[in-house]
Amino acid sequence: MSRQVILALAVLGGAILIAVLMVTLRPSPEEQERVEQAPLVETVAFEQSSGPLEVRGSGTVQPRETVTVGAEVSGRLVYVNPVFQEGRIVPRGATLFRVNPVDYQNQVRTARADVAAQDVAVLQAREEVTIARDELERFAQRQSTRDVLQAGIDPDDYAARILPPTMLAQQAFGGALGAGGSASSPDRSSPSRLATREPQLRSAQAARERAAANLEAAQLSLSRTRISAPFGSLVQEESAAVGTLVQPGQVLGTLVATDAFEVRVALTESEAALIPGLLSANSPRIPASVTFDFGGITYQWDAFVDRADPILDPQTRTIDVFLQVPAPLRGGRPVDGMQDGAGDAPSGPPLLLGSFVDARITGDARVPFAQIPIEALRPGNEIWVVRDGRLRILPVRIIQRADTVAYVTTPSLAAGGRIVTSNVRAPTDGMRVRVAAASPDRAAQAQTAGQPRDE
Repeated sequence: MSRQVILALAVLGGAILIAVLMVTLRPSPEEQERVEQAPLVETVAFEQSSGPLEVRGSGTVQPRETVTVGAEVSGRLVYVNPVFQEGRIVPRGATLFRVNPVDYQNQVRTARADVAAQDVAVLQAREEVTIARDELERFAQRQSTRDVLQAGIDPDDYAARILPPTMLAQQAFGGALGAGGSASSPDRSSPSRLATREPQLRSAQAARERAAANLEAAQLSLSRTRISAPFGSLVQEESAAVGTLVQPGQVLGTLVATDAFEVRVALTESEAALIPGLLSANSPRIPASVTFDFGGITYQWDAFVDRADPILDPQTRTIDVFLQVPAPLRGGRPVDGMQDGAGDAPSGPPLLLGSFVDARITGDARVPFAQIPIEALRPGNEIWVVRDGRLRILPVRIIQRADTVAYVTTPSLAAGGRIVTSNVRAPTDGMRVRVAAASPDRAAQAQTAGQPRDE
């Protein structure tokens, strides 16, 4: 065996010997009790509440009254109000545009002349009626005298019974043959209607009424050459220009009333049930508010419930509630009370038509509830509550749910505790947890969102 092999075996044997000595002489490890590490959770305080709550929803701002304006008579536009432009505010009664009134002024003058002529005709007919009455009275007097003379004639004197020509004419026009063939005498007490001139008077009066009606129609057409704003309004659309030839019924613009706007909010049946008297016809005014984000700042306007649609939407199964916002063009107030450098609140924008807003309606819950962050609501309508250092999993009933908060109720709500907002791996009811201290930023966000601030 060579010398190198013997040296290698000696080194290997020494290494094995040292390893055996190290294993044999090592100290025994000190046994310690195993400590279970409880998970760390983030929580916020909550407490039981009752009474009024906010029923939240969202909707689009829409006009409460919209009217289209146009020409009622034909003609050429001779004036258009400079304010009559899209996006401008038009006061009530302001003239929007005028049609050339010359033709209609001539029609009014012609109709007035006809009325004056018919007034003369009526006056002449009345005078003729008066004259005819006087003549008939004189004729009646003469006739009565003649009848007295005829009564004194001997019946056998046929020569004296010959009728004068006037009596023969009356019998020719007014008499009639009797059943026995003899001529019946006329009714001398009722003269002919045409002889009284009364039909001619009525005809003249009818012509005068027709002329007066034509005058009123001409005046109405003249008044329609001027189109004015029916109420204080916002010009939504306009298409009028001086020199344009318009026809009756031609639409020249659209106006939106500025005294109030509407917001349609769709609520579920459970949410609508939280608003007392919502579907009652004689319910008192229900206060509400709408908020709108503009330039990174949230502005708020006061509103109230105007009406609720009693027909359930067949597709969404929701109830449409209409909120009315008075004076929407008045600037809204900042929700967070932001102030500029001068110490005054910044002037808010008007409530823009078509904007998407959040709505809050004052409701009333009949059961105790708690307001919690929306992230604290777990799948299956459960919440995690820390009580005495242990995690409790509670099923809840959701009363109202919004984007940031939820109103819930549960039988053990009055016991209180702190609600968990962070995630926990494999949570079990009764497991021990550690509560992390709330950061100032977290507390400020909770207060802004309407949540209770951590203690």
